[in-house]
Amino acid sequence: MRSLQKYFLAIIPPDEFLDQVNQLKLEIKNQFGVKYALKSPAHITLKMPFLFDENKISKLTDSLFDLFQDSSPFPVQISGIDQFRRRVIFFKVGFSRELLDLQGEIKKHLKKNFHLIEELSDKNYHPHMTVAFQDIKKEQFDLLYQFIFERKVEFSFVANSIVLLKKEEGFWKGDKSIDLYFK
Repeated sequence: MRSLQKYFLAIIPPDEFLDQVNQLKLEIKNQFGVKYALKSPAHITLKMPFLFDENKISKLTDSLFDLFQDSSPFPVQISGIDQFRRRVIFFKVGFSRELLDLQGEIKKHLKKNFHLIEELSDKNYHPHMTVAFQDIKKEQFDLLYQFIFERKVEFSFVANSIVLLKKEEGFWKGDKSIDLYFK
């Protein structure tokens, strides 16, 4: 029997930065009541959420292991903030040919092998790391944006794995047993 669950693929930063971003999200919740971003760890999305049969998840992860077996780690730079239509505030991810190529490979692979629909965000990929969205009130946007801007966040790391996150009880959780490490 099919059991459809929601998943997405992402790059998760090292714990040091993950903790820093989570602390910022908690401050945002405490000062502005904006808490939706706490439902997932800090991440750079590679494939937007999709429905997938939980019973076939090992087939998906095996195919992704095969896809990435020759991939190499690459640098990622986080610097500054920006926003989408005054509804999403995010950390900017520096341009990286490796990141764009990786997202393109994933998109093609999942469409070809698993018939996953190519979303608009797959076609217009804009790597970023969301820190506030969905529950931002219009009247608080400017204050919240300034609050985050004043943090002057900058961080670099080497992306060496991809995580498959699953939605469980309203939260996105990564299963470490299915991290896809590059060589």
